[in-house]
Amino acid sequence: MKKVFILALLVFLVNLDLLAQEKQWSLRDCCDHAVANNISVKQKAKDVEKQGYTLSTALNSRLPNLSGTASQNFSFGRGLTEDNIYANTNTSNTSLQLQTSVPIFTGFQIPENIKLNRLNLEAATADLEKAKNDIRMEVAKAYVQILYDQEISAVAHRQVAIDSMQVARLKAFVENGKASEAELSRQKATMANSQLTATQADNNTRLAILTLTQLLELTTPEGFQIVSPTEDELMHIADLSLALPDQIYQEALSVKPEIRSQELRLKGAEHSINIAKAGHYPKLNFSAGLGTNYYTTSGFPSNSFGEQVKNNFSQFIGLNLTIPIFDRFSVRNSVRSAKVDRENRQLTLDNTKKTLYKEIQQVYYNALNAQAKENSSRQAVISSKDAFELTQAKYENGKANITEFNEAKNTYLKSESDLVQARYEHLYQRALLDFYRGRELNF
Repeated sequence: MKKVFILALLVFLVNLDLLAQEKQWSLRDCCDHAVANNISVKQKAKDVEKQGYTLSTALNSRLPNLSGTASQNFSFGRGLTEDNIYANTNTSNTSLQLQTSVPIFTGFQIPENIKLNRLNLEAATADLEKAKNDIRMEVAKAYVQILYDQEISAVAHRQVAIDSMQVARLKAFVENGKASEAELSRQKATMANSQLTATQADNNTRLAILTLTQLLELTTPEGFQIVSPTEDELMHIADLSLALPDQIYQEALSVKPEIRSQELRLKGAEHSINIAKAGHYPKLNFSAGLGTNYYTTSGFPSNSFGEQVKNNFSQFIGLNLTIPIFDRFSVRNSVRSAKVDRENRQLTLDNTKKTLYKEIQQVYYNALNAQAKENSSRQAVISSKDAFELTQAKYENGKANITEFNEAKNTYLKSESDLVQARYEHLYQRALLDFYRGRELNF
């Protein structure tokens, strides 16, 4: 019965996924779904939750504590009695206490610790946002890969269609004695290669879809479809100018969560130094408590439990001042270690900024190169298409042979493939540049 229930549940979940995949997924849909379901993002969210509890503990450290103790002791053997003689006696002692203490001055350790943990919470939140950004970038890359593979597959199938038409045409020529069997065989081989290329392109598309659905934590890629940008949208993107790397970098410094995270941890290192310095200061605590006890000795009369508890009831209050005199240089070394940690945090921040700038430069020049390549590829497509159509007309009129036709066709289709590659490389790199500037991934 349990196995049947589990199987039914799996079928239900799969059907839910299939229903969800009947729609076409935009890039924003994919990013939102991935962020909501990615395990790494969920782990970072748990880190934020955990750090929130740590901050709560630091905030509550100002409050008084309260503890109760109860003890029961038994003594056997010779002991001094109230008659000032030694005798074999059995005694029992019951003690009850309730006490509290309040930190009055801790060398500023508590407020500094609160500030540190508040910064750590903000840093953990920035780490969570970075994890979300990382998965968004992975999704965008996989999304663009699908667009690219789909276009390449379409180009490959157009090539198959052209080759199929030529095979049919040559068959008719062979039947009429206008072409040889050798020409027909060569064209069939060309068509077979085109079909193999189309099959590989289709498989690449399926694998790209699988990669994206796995990032989205979907159970199956079946029925998954994405929204493709229109030709006008792609042309508009291609004509947009690119912002310079320095401008993008300045914007990125104020919005990238990894920069914010390291800046917060650098500030936290300052508070860690102050926490370590607190060891140089005296500590003052206030304490108070209530207590009573019940005592019996064998062979001697004793008052009742209730009477003794009442008569022995006591209260106390007190102040405890601890002054550090010599701690074997422990505090001194803690301060020095905290300062080294601050310097290391500064280096980490500097390195993060340098890495960010290098990434922006790399993406910028990749986008610039892809944009130039797209523009030149577009012209190459126009020229190669005109050449192909001219060669095709000559071939159909018997003024060009099959070899010339195939060369013109291959040149045309290769130019289309180059355009597709440059177009989507440009699209992806430009999207990354916008993302560095704090804009939402979308196209």
